[in-house]
Amino acid sequence: MKIGELARATSTAVETIRYYEREGLLPAAARTDANYRHYTEAHTRRLQFVRHCRSLDMSLQEIRTLLAFQDAPGGPCAGVNAVLDTHIDHVVKRIRELRALEKQLKDLRALCEGTADAEHCRILDGLSHAGPAAAGAAHVQGAHR
Repeated sequence: MKIGELARATSTAVETIRYYEREGLLPAAARTDANYRHYTEAHTRRLQFVRHCRSLDMSLQEIRTLLAFQDAPGGPCAGVNAVLDTHIDHVVKRIRELRALEKQLKDLRALCEGTADAEHCRILDGLSHAGPAAAGAAHVQGAHR
């Protein structure tokens, strides 16, 4: 199948497929005489695997590691467990950070009753005077899409 067909079959943007190829997550497709990429069912399965991993917020490096295990099916799966355990720890940390972020936002929101004009808005004033370092917060990576 051509790249557009693979994109439709996996609900993946063509540019994302090309990116995964450049990153080595998806093997380069053979080329037709007309220089079109020709993808196989194996590409579809691998791309679905990568997309599922990304939906679980796994990094490209984590996915590379898992693909290496998948490509060596005779090896032990203890390494797979280690990758997942590390990722779970990361998720737990992010949840903690998101809860702290939620508290900060709620504290900011509590500063305003909505009756003042923007010049006297206590939320805007709070955002202007307390940066992340002052508030003891860090930006939660991966929270935006």
